Amino acid sequence: MPAKDELTRRRYEKLVERLESLMRAALKPEYEGYYGQLILGADDLAEMGELKDVRRAAREAGQRLSWKTTTRLVGGRLFVLDEREVPERIERLAGDAAAAAMDRFWEESRRLRLT
Repeated sequence: MPAKDELTRRRYEKLVERLESLMRAALKPEYEGYYGQLILGADDLAEMGELKDVRRAAREAGQRLSWKTTTRLVGGRLFVLDEREVPERIERLAGDAAAAAMDRFWEESRRLRLT
């Protein structure tokens, strides 16, 4: 039985490392680690194992990244979110980026309608 426990522990640790890597890769450097999120689809979840284990591993991976991690299952997808308070300057930067993205979208859709 101890060999099984060791195997289970190693699998779990690999899952935490994988999730941490995915979460880190999803971060935008300009936000200095804030606004973290990871969305895992049904196929990803099926591959990773039991939902309760994935959620627990995601919370542990989030702790390693200093996130205040929460998980939400919506429509077969698992959302892993950082709910820390965001510094005002980062919030402003993200707001400006979102506004610029909306401006680009509206400009592009306007151009498409005119042609």
